[in-house]
Amino acid sequence: MNIRPLADRVLIRPTAAEEVTIGGIIIPDTAKEKPLKGEIIAVGNGTKDEEMILKAGDTVLYGKYAGTEIELEGEKFLIMRQSDVLAVIA
Repeated sequence: MNIRPLADRVLIRPTAAEEVTIGGIIIPDTAKEKPLKGEIIAVGNGTKDEEMILKAGDTVLYGKYAGTEIELEGEKFLIMRQSDVLAVIA
C-alpha cells in the first residue's frame, strides 16, 4: 500500500463486524454496529507539539464516530488523528 498519513494522523484497518443472529434471523450489514477496534497500518511523523506514540501493528480502540472512512484497493480504512484513539490493546 502506498499511503503515508501526515502529521499526527494514523491509518487504521477496522476489525470485521461480528456476525450476529437473533433467533435464526441474520442482521443485515447496514444494521450492524460499526467496529470500534482496529489495527494501525501506517502513522505520520507527529507534530512539534505532539510526539507520535502509536506505531504500525498496534491494535487500538477508537470512538464510534472518529475518523474519516476511505477506500483503498477495495478495502475500507479509517484515517484519524492520534488524539481520537482512546486506547492501545496490549
